[in-house]
Amino acid sequence: MGRTSHIQVLSPEVVNKIAAGEVIERPASVIKELLENSVDALSSRIDLDIEEGGTELIRIADDGEGIPADELPLAVTSHATSKLRQADDLFCVQTMGFRGEALASIAEVSHFKIRSRVHEENVGSEMSVICGDRSEIRPTGCAPGTQIEIRQLFCNTPVRRKFLKKSATEFGYISEQFTRVALASPRLQLSLTHNGKNVYRLPANQELRERLILFHGSQTVDKLIPVEAEHNGIRLWGYVGHPSLNKSTRKSQYLFLNGRYIQDRSLQHALGEAYRGLLMTGRFPVAFLFLEMPSDQVDVNVHPTKSEVRFRDQQFLFRLLLSTLRTKFLQSDLQSELNIRPAGQAAGAPTPDLRSRQQKVEKDLVSWARTQLEQQVQRQPVESSDSLASPLIEPLSARAEAAVETALGSVARTSQPEQEQDIPSASEETTNPIATEAAPASDAESNAPPTQEGVPATASTQLPPVSSIQALQVDDCYIVLSTDQGLTVIDQHALHERVLYERFRKKVLDGKVEVQKLLMPVTMDMDEKKMSLLLDQAELLKEIGFSVESFGRGMLAVDSHPVFLGHNDIREVMNEFAEKFEDSSTVGRRELLDETLHMMACKAAIKAGQRLTADEIVALLAQREMIDDAHHCPHGRPTALVLSREDLDRQFGRLGA
Repeated sequence: MGRTSHIQVLSPEVVNKIAAGEVIERPASVIKELLENSVDALSSRIDLDIEEGGTELIRIADDGEGIPADELPLAVTSHATSKLRQADDLFCVQTMGFRGEALASIAEVSHFKIRSRVHEENVGSEMSVICGDRSEIRPTGCAPGTQIEIRQLFCNTPVRRKFLKKSATEFGYISEQFTRVALASPRLQLSLTHNGKNVYRLPANQELRERLILFHGSQTVDKLIPVEAEHNGIRLWGYVGHPSLNKSTRKSQYLFLNGRYIQDRSLQHALGEAYRGLLMTGRFPVAFLFLEMPSDQVDVNVHPTKSEVRFRDQQFLFRLLLSTLRTKFLQSDLQSELNIRPAGQAAGAPTPDLRSRQQKVEKDLVSWARTQLEQQVQRQPVESSDSLASPLIEPLSARAEAAVETALGSVARTSQPEQEQDIPSASEETTNPIATEAAPASDAESNAPPTQEGVPATASTQLPPVSSIQALQVDDCYIVLSTDQGLTVIDQHALHERVLYERFRKKVLDGKVEVQKLLMPVTMDMDEKKMSLLLDQAELLKEIGFSVESFGRGMLAVDSHPVFLGHNDIREVMNEFAEKFEDSSTVGRRELLDETLHMMACKAAIKAGQRLTADEIVALLAQREMIDDAHHCPHGRPTALVLSREDLDRQFGRLGA
């Protein structure tokens, strides 16, 4: 059988259409390329006019350097550019565009017209391109700079035009591209018009914060935290959102490199790691971050859209971003505010029966406070000096059993494991009378108040009295506390979970996990898949105090567990470990260990609905000031919400008084 086709060189028209498929995906792609060209032309003003989501008309005008008349044909020629001279220039690109493909690709699939005038000339020039067919260059009157008009986009590629969305959707993509350029270049005067209506009118020389308010509103900007760091000639600066400001997608994460919007998985991962434990699963932080670095440290010639880049030292940038944000968070107040304003009601908006409702709320609040105080007083006389030991720490019966086990020599400490280098170090372990795990060595010690290593027994008496803390437990779930900020409502489970997580992590990193050896191993039936997952992670389990081994076909044996596990069912914990390992099969060891400690802390923490004594409340609140990230539990839920005095006055109508 003879050959049916032969190798041949494609015509320039076909090449341009192929390039258009890579570069020009939708009208927003055209906007991106045109805006970048205007920025490279050193424009100070750019006006953008759109009709029908860009499918019918895209017009852009700038006051940049302009294009000489004899160079207009080159402007729409593939791989013709003024931004490169030799191959080495690709490794130090300092402009937004450099490939010389955009205008040629656009002109191949639309009705294209370009007018331009350099500042030294009195008359401009004009050229039209209809689906790749060029007209003669004609003189025309126009202002200095360049104006490009594009009509009937994808008119000769109906398949591509068919797949475009509705005009409102396409304009949404255009608005996003406009936003990226506006944030990257606050010096520019920009305008955007759609179907004859002004959408944005941005004055020149604005501050970044002013631009953010225009695009995202003052409520969002008020929750942004400024960050800045500089090292080895690389500067990182911008704003990141308070943990309470989070989204369901990464669309509100803006990363800019030398004024260019980029998408980088490593930097996005560093951003997510910085917020680990501050956001719930499935939520993403808001960020507007700018990187400034020498152009020879990054390769932007990775993809035709130029949104993906390759850094020379990716790990350094990862560490720089992670450490900068973490350091800033430790220095910031990340407390969440309690919002009691009804949905849809403006701040301070009066309601018809506001006065009567305020009086009812005041009466109910006074009645509730009186009842809570009476209950606290009634419980106070019957509390023993060991009230701190239950229910937040081991009961005396459990501690006595632990003492017997110690006497039998069945309690041992694990050998110190090798500490991982990539796990961030925890803060110094703090005084924690709520969850003291060490068993007493004698009956005399068992009757003494529980203490921590290195802290004298009298330390517990230094806790402030309940009357000075002014804390009340509500519904055996929340602790209401009066502070200088106003009224603070604390989730007792979330706070205790954070306290225990910090302690567990410190013990694991220091190799000082206290282990309870069992006289009789706990055996359990388990399917082969779960058992193999647990046995594969036996070293990690041993590091946190669990010793597991196969006990025959379909049987798993556990002969030791960490003391801080308390009275949790070992079988239930092992099954949850197996599920966790299965769900986390693709994550690294550090993340897996961290998630395991999250689960352990959640298991051991006090539960919602568990009544606390007055001293236990004092002990829990005392630890809140001694740990890092006390404002969020390890799963990202806030541990406390603050209702300011101003909000209280507003709710009770006292601001006018």
